[in-house]
Amino acid sequence: MKTFKFLSGLTVVLFTVFSLSGCASMAGPRESKQSASIVDYLYPKATQAPQLTPGITYLRPPVRVGIAFAPNDPRAHTLPETEKIKLMERVKTAFAGQVFIGSIDIIPSQYLKPAGGFDNMEQVARMFNVDVMAMVSYDQIQFTDSNSLSFLYWTVIGAYVIHGNEHDTQTMLDISVFDVASRKLLMRAPGTSQVKGGGNLANFSERARAARAEGYNKAADQLIPALQAEIEVFRERLKTNDKMRVEPRPGYKGSDSPE
Repeated sequence: MKTFKFLSGLTVVLFTVFSLSGCASMAGPRESKQSASIVDYLYPKATQAPQLTPGITYLRPPVRVGIAFAPNDPRAHTLPETEKIKLMERVKTAFAGQVFIGSIDIIPSQYLKPAGGFDNMEQVARMFNVDVMAMVSYDQIQFTDSNSLSFLYWTVIGAYVIHGNEHDTQTMLDISVFDVASRKLLMRAPGTSQVKGGGNLANFSERARAARAEGYNKAADQLIPALQAEIEVFRERLKTNDKMRVEPRPGYKGSDSPE
């Protein structure tokens, strides 16, 4: 995690100048942050925005889906495993309504290693016998110092500058769905929230905890319908995307195939 001074003329140069990280602060060290980044997990040695894998993807319904949280650095703060499981159960429900989806497995965090990359993802996919991995990433920052604060938030499709003020809590949840065999990004859905804080220091610790919980819940409530909508868009995209092929498994009789 690196710290940068905020530059008002932020341009695409940032993609090649900054060392890649799940989110890079540009506001100084006085902020509380929690993170479990898909970018840090899949592209640990990258020095610029990741280049997504080209080529043709073959989907074989009924598709077997694995759901996992991107692992965090052991030194970093992140969500308790119980909270991760609750959110992954909601993600599972979003996928479960699709006829072309077969099994859906929730994968505990201990099976993924920090900075494991696609090699680790493939190992886990073989272990759980899944074709597709839905990776959840999580970043939350709580500003505790002066106004006009910002930080750079990286995703697998680019970077965003997140602005905040003193005591604001910014939460970003993200689901990136990858085909394991081709390493290709199939779809992505975000969920974000901002909880405004006040300058009064009375009971600040309690209010800070409450703001973190509120911010996370709001982002999660936005994430699930965004994922459901993206699944529908993905099914329509399959009809015209010449980079994807649907090859049903023997015996598949789904009446709602994504093709």
